[in-house]
This record gives sequence, structure tokens and C-alpha cells, in this order.
Amino acid sequence: MTEQMTGAQALVRALENVGVDTVFGIPGGAILPAYDPLYDSVKVRHVLVRHEQGAGHAAQGYAQATGKVGVCMATSGPGATNLVTPIADAYMDSVPIVAITGQVTSAAIGTDAFQEADISGITMPITKHNFLVTDPADIARTIVEAFHIAGTGRPGPVLVDISKDALTNKTVFQWPPVMQLPGYRPVTRPHSKQIREAAKLIAEAKRPVLYVGGGVHKARAAAELLEFAELTGIPVVTTLMARGTFPDSHRQHLGMPGMHGSVPAVGALQRADLLVGLGVRFDDRVTGNLDSFAPFAKVVHADIDPAEISKNRHADVPIVGDCKEVITELINAVRNENRKGDYSEWWRQLDAYRETYPLGYTEFEDGSIAPQYVMQRLSAIVGPDAIYTAGVGQHQMWASQFIGYENPGSFINSGGAGTMGFAVPAAMGAKMGRPDTTVWAVDGDGCFQMTNQELATCAIEGVPIKVAVINNGNLGMVRQWQTLFYNQRYSNTNLQQVRRIPDFVKLAEAYGCVGLRCERPEDVDEVIKKAMEINDVPVVIDFVVHEDAMVWPMVAAGTSNDDIKFARDMAPLWDSED
Repeated sequence: MTEQMTGAQALVRALENVGVDTVFGIPGGAILPAYDPLYDSVKVRHVLVRHEQGAGHAAQGYAQATGKVGVCMATSGPGATNLVTPIADAYMDSVPIVAITGQVTSAAIGTDAFQEADISGITMPITKHNFLVTDPADIARTIVEAFHIAGTGRPGPVLVDISKDALTNKTVFQWPPVMQLPGYRPVTRPHSKQIREAAKLIAEAKRPVLYVGGGVHKARAAAELLEFAELTGIPVVTTLMARGTFPDSHRQHLGMPGMHGSVPAVGALQRADLLVGLGVRFDDRVTGNLDSFAPFAKVVHADIDPAEISKNRHADVPIVGDCKEVITELINAVRNENRKGDYSEWWRQLDAYRETYPLGYTEFEDGSIAPQYVMQRLSAIVGPDAIYTAGVGQHQMWASQFIGYENPGSFINSGGAGTMGFAVPAAMGAKMGRPDTTVWAVDGDGCFQMTNQELATCAIEGVPIKVAVINNGNLGMVRQWQTLFYNQRYSNTNLQQVRRIPDFVKLAEAYGCVGLRCERPEDVDEVIKKAMEINDVPVVIDFVVHEDAMVWPMVAAGTSNDDIKFARDMAPLWDSED
């Protein structure tokens, strides 16, 4: 198919042809030519956000909820640089998005023209790949290549920066274009010898652990993981990015490892003689002090990105491949070994951790709400079929600990980058991608004030998300660190000082949403149920919680996982000789 049209028309036609149905963005001078043909598109819905950061996080939420590539769009200069944070966030968490930005005319590039920024150079370290397009004939092919790169191999963000003259000049549109990516060949199928070596180590292990990361979810391998775990009987831990990939309710699930992980999960990693790492990157928030992490364990490390293998922890058996294919091959290899390990003693030790150190929290004598209680009641009333999003901080950790996740992709949050303001726009994107699913944004009062303007977008676009603001009047996680490590010197973490500013109920109403407030534990159920009954507009609940609530357990940054503590001022739960 060939047809003459402008570069802008070619861009919109290419987006339609690769299956894009939703674009989040804001128009501006350099990208404006693209908005004219976009106005006529019956296939692509453009969502006018209130800030480009919201566009990027919405694209992430859409991608995470649907498994498709999310799309965001911005103009040159500040429009493009406002996308840097969500692009970095997507890069850290391997989220497939394509960011399309306008650029000044090709003749003006490098002259410090009005609203010029070298967004390709700026984002080079935080994109899987990026393109600068100055010829309209390259637009269609570049879009196809960008979507292919973003969604295959290890997913990630791709930037397409297009000069204004490339959008306005004429070209001959040809479809389908031929991709020109000679060096891009992701390996998905694992090497059979490495699979056999892994199966041998599994058969020999006495204290193995399946250490499961976000790569398993990205590979859509939850069913294979469940089969593999039940076949072997090996304990499972799921990282923050893998919550729900293995059901919380399953007997073999020990919880989340890491800085605020469960004691059984952290203890299992520290005492294991074999770690089978699936789609993980041995992140510092999981390992703590790397030198003392899992000191007795051999490591099988499977990941689709060869750069991750042995990057932080040496892999005795490295496996490069897609986790779905890796786990399928491991299932076959373990069956062929025809040996099943006896883990009865191992399970006795882990069950003792579960019995002795269950997740819990402090209730406050003044009758104020414990935030963990809010999470428990959300979990019970809303249930596991909803999608929950979170930003970063205490609320994120409580949501990961006290909400039960049974389904893959049901918890969407900012992991590697730890981006405040992620929850609301990500919830918007997730709801637009899956409109029939209930979507709750669990947010902190600090995070909420960074991107709550997207509530206006939700109200206008008819996106009835529900927001639970865990309002302790502070930057809670920073305050917790000040309590523990800075002698309670609360420098610049109190957000409210004397009176409630802003009033989140009035703010929600100003944005065309329903605003509710809950200040007593006995009212928590009622207000959640009320929010669940409202399905035509967004709902914001201001949960006023105690400012001294803390996230436990905790491994302080840079310390050994052996130093995990279950409450303030207590000794570590065990030492390295236990």
C-alpha cells in the first residue's frame, strides 16, 4: 500500500496500523502538526492529560494492565523533558512504552532554538533505544521498529523524536515497511545444556528457593511457574515487581523478600543452598549488603537480558532466555531427572519463621487508624480481582504486605526508580486499558500531591478510578528514617504543620470527583464499601492515619539481611551462624 501524505499523517496512520488505541499526551508547538490528523482518527483515542509526567505514567499503567505497548506524546523542550521521569521509571521496571516527542525543525537543531532540548541525548541512558527522525519517509518504519523493540526481548521504553519539518513535509507512505534492525535479535530459547545443569542442582539441593522477579510476569509465565513450583515443592518468594505472579494464598509462598520483606522470605534466601532466580536482577533492595547475601547458596540465574546475568551475584548456572520458555524447559528437565528432593526439614525451619514472625502492626491507643488496617480491609472488601497501583514509600510497602495478590499484574507500582506521583496516573492508564476491572490507587499524601491533577483527566474522560490516600501528614518513609537514624530530627518532612492543607475531600470535589474522609477504624469498612458503590466518577478517600506508623520488618540500607528487625530498637532476629 502506497499513498502520498504528510509526515504527521504517516505517523498517525502508522500508529493505527500497529494497533494503538490510546495515546496519552499534551500538544505543543513542535508536535502540533501530528495533532491535526490525530483529530480525525477513529481508531486512536487521545487522552489530554494535565502534565506530561502523567502521560508517561498513564502509558506505563496501560502497558502493565494490558500487556500491550503504552504510548505517550509530548512537544519539544519542557514537554519532552517532563517525560524523562516516567521514561526512567519504565526503563528500571522493564515496561514497554513508546514516547513520541516533537522536535524543532531539523535546520534549527543545535542552535538553542525556542523549546529545543536534546531529548535523544538526555534519554539515551534510560531508553532501550531512541530515534531522531528528520525525514518524513522514515516515520512509518521508525514507528514499527520502536514498537518491536519496546515489546520484545526485555521490554522497555523507546523514544521517537521527530523534527517539526519531518511532520509537515510530504512523503510517500508505504505499508508495511521493512524494519532495519540487523543487530537486534533477542534470545528467548534457553540453552539445553544450561537447563540440564540447573535441573541437576535442583535435584541435589536440600534448601532451594525459587526467587521470582518481574521478568516472570513480563513473560506471562505465571501458569508455568505454578506448575514448576508444585512439581518440585520448592518454596517461592516474589519480589515487589512480581507480586501476584505466584498466589499469596499458596502454601509454598513465603512472601516478598528484601528491605521490607517478610521474615520467612528473607530468612529463606539467607539460609538457602540454592537460589533459582527467575527474571530477577538481584536488586540491592532485595540483597541488602551483597557480600552477605545468601552466603550458602549456589545460584541458577535465568533472565532474558544477558547483561543481568552475574551482574550483581555470580551465577553458577547462567541461563539466557524468556522465562516462559525457561520454566517450561526446567519442568521437562526436572521430570527427566526423576528425582524429587526431600525438603521436609527445610519446610520445618521455614514454617517456624512463619509461625514466629507473622506480619503484624501496632494499633494506636488514641483510636487513630493504623494504615496497615486500611490495607487489610481493602484486600478483604475489594478482593484479588482488582488492580492496585502505588507510588513509593510507606504506603507502597504496606500495600505490598497487607493486600493479598492472587493474580499476575494485579499490583502495579514504581519499583526500581521509586517514583513519587506514580499511582494516580498509572491507575488512570490501567483503568483505560481494562475498563471493566476495578482499579484502586493506593497513594501517600506526599505522592498524591505530585500528580493529583490527573483526577481532572479521569473525571472528564470518564475514568472512575478509586484513590485511597494514606494521609499521615508527612513524607512517611523519610520520617521513618529520621526516627530510626537521625535522632527524631524531623527536618522538612511534615507536610501539614498546623492545619489540613490541602483538604483532600474539597480538592477531589473541585476536580469533579467524590471526596470522602475516614478518621476512625470503625468507619473504614463503610467508607470503602461506599466507594465501591460509586462507578460513574472517580472517588478519593482521605484516610487520616497515625503519623508514627512504621513499616516492619526492615533491613536498613547497606546492611546484611541477617540484620533484619521486626520492630524498632530490637536485636536482629538471627545471626549469620543460626
